[in-house]
Amino acid sequence: MIHINNLSFGYKKGNLLFQNLELSLSRGHIYGLLGKNGAGKSTLLKNMIGLAYPRSGSCTIDGADVSKRSPKVLENLYFIPEEIYVPSLSTAKFVANTACFYPKFNEQEFYGYLAEFEVPRHAILDKLSFGQQKKFMIAFGLASNTDFIVMDEPTNGLDIPSKVQFRKIIASALTEERCMIISTHQVRDLESLIDTLVVLHNREVVVNQELDKIAEKLLFTTLSSTEGHEVLYAEESYQGKHAILPNHDGIYSRVDMELFFNAIISDNQLLLHMLKSNQLENAI
Repeated sequence: MIHINNLSFGYKKGNLLFQNLELSLSRGHIYGLLGKNGAGKSTLLKNMIGLAYPRSGSCTIDGADVSKRSPKVLENLYFIPEEIYVPSLSTAKFVANTACFYPKFNEQEFYGYLAEFEVPRHAILDKLSFGQQKKFMIAFGLASNTDFIVMDEPTNGLDIPSKVQFRKIIASALTEERCMIISTHQVRDLESLIDTLVVLHNREVVVNQELDKIAEKLLFTTLSSTEGHEVLYAEESYQGKHAILPNHDGIYSRVDMELFFNAIISDNQLLLHMLKSNQLENAI
């Protein structure tokens, strides 16, 4: 489990990006981390993996302080940053130099992922396109078989077919022992992939909730008019009004993550009140 306890962090003295932040992430889930530009998604990930150091509070993985960056923690953790660097090495040489740091690395799985991503098996890494380099690093990360995989904007640089491959491969790689965290501003790229939504807003985690639980409490629908409906949030569309309503009757609807996220970051007071009053179980 990843547990962030009472974490405060800021790059500048007296200017905190997070204050007393709390977050717990468990195995067996694919988390989607959402937040506005500048909300601190990448910084939160860096605190999670020990590349940034909080002013107060802590981040632990299975009880171990990640800021100490012990080999036991690092060999079970893989991070794919938004901006990647690859050396001028062949794929085989990269594996020979790097796989030794990950005891559960599976070379057969790695080349299988490369084939699915249509990345040349014998390529020189820095000669690949940015999208191919990113797919290479995703393939290597999955083949490392670490329990914790953290990805920052992994679909940036991928074309539409590659994004479809990404969703398929990530979903197939999830096990009960794995915890995957994916930060993105491209909400549609995560649809049908993630099972739990984490929203970072106004220096705190305002949502940490399984999508099924959100669907139990909220109804996502399209209305011709909002008049006469208990609407929490709505947006105009050519089909009518995409709306969020309280789900009093237990009707199942697919969570529109983009609509839900827009409602949160608009500081919609009705919805925020529901979250803060725990009408969505475990929302905070």
